[in-house]
Parts: sequence; C-alpha cells; structure tokens
Amino acid sequence: MMKYFIAKEASQDLDEILDYFLVRNVNAGERFIREFNKKSQNIAQFPNIGRSYAKLDPKTRGIPLDGYIIFYRVFEDSVVIVRVVSGYRDLESIFADMDDE
Repeated sequence: MMKYFIAKEASQDLDEILDYFLVRNVNAGERFIREFNKKSQNIAQFPNIGRSYAKLDPKTRGIPLDGYIIFYRVFEDSVVIVRVVSGYRDLESIFADMDDE
C-alpha cells in the first residue's frame, strides 16, 4: 500500500471544515474526520478508485465525502491529498490558483 500525505492547502481546508462543524455539530465533525481517514487509506490502497478531474488538472483525481470532494494526485510511491472542498464551490477557480507539484 502506498503512503498518503496531506498537502498544506488540504490541511487548511480540513481546519476550515472542522471549524464549521465545531460551531454546528461536533459529532458530525468527528464522523467527518473518521470518514476522511478511511477514505484516505482507501485512496492509498487503491489510488485509481477516484474519478478523474483531468478537466481541472491533468494529474488530479477526486472522491466524494459528505458533499465535499477529496482531491488527490497519484505519484510513483505515494498519494498526495491536495484539497478537500465543497462540491458546490467553483472548482475551476480553485484549481486555476494551484501550483503544479
């Protein structure tokens, strides 16, 4: 199984999501993190399970999680989670701002 890493931007996304849950529903936030961890492990084990988002970025794949999308890139020996954003956001503008890794 590959290792997975969380990019700085994805970590910031998770902080914002957890801040939202902290105000509204702590249990839902805990559930979200548990599911995020499970999905991240699944991505590391089966890196091509997610949908291709080549339209946004040629190297990016994504997998849904409770209205959010975990975006990641597969490398030779690892997976990097690059963003975790709401599926309702303007995804094209988010990826237009990202630097290529």
